[in-house]
Amino acid sequence: MDLKKISKKWITLGVVILLAIVVYSSIRGSYNTLVRLDEAVEGQWSQVENVYQRRADLIPNLVNVVRGYAEHERETFEAVIEARSKATSVHVDPQNLDASSLQQFETAQDQLSSSLSRLMVVVERYPDLKASQNFRELQVQLEGTENRISNERRKFIELVRDYNTSVRTFPRNIYANIFGFERKPNFESRPGSDEPPVVEF
Repeated sequence: MDLKKISKKWITLGVVILLAIVVYSSIRGSYNTLVRLDEAVEGQWSQVENVYQRRADLIPNLVNVVRGYAEHERETFEAVIEARSKATSVHVDPQNLDASSLQQFETAQDQLSSSLSRLMVVVERYPDLKASQNFRELQVQLEGTENRISNERRKFIELVRDYNTSVRTFPRNIYANIFGFERKPNFESRPGSDEPPVVEF
């Protein structure tokens, strides 16, 4: 009789311990997955900023080369420099990524792209400039950078999608709410945004 009571206690204790292990493993696995996805998004955002910074770093050299051939296009140069200054002054904290700061960043980058397009229109008027070795080298670097921007943005979009899916699916959404993991904003798709911009000189 006592043996039956003792064995029932051990069985009950074993079941409770087993359930505790299963619940702990589920919470730990979900939490670690959310942390890994969150870190991947933050890391990829740093890479997005890195390629945009590379483009910003090329612009002064590009403006100087063009200025040497087209000094009287002062208004265009000033617009490009001002747009570059605005674009490099917008910083987004990847740990506090929100729709407003992402929109502000994207708007500043779009204005810089627009200014660069106007600069390229100026270039078309100067065949000697287009033939310049310095200009051709900058052209190749800028085209490569635009492709990198497109690729890094695409990777960021995919990682944010994976993270947001994980935050919203059951049962991980319960753990996400408990531990404070929230959906992250993403770049808004614009028509043709899946293709890198064509930089023609």
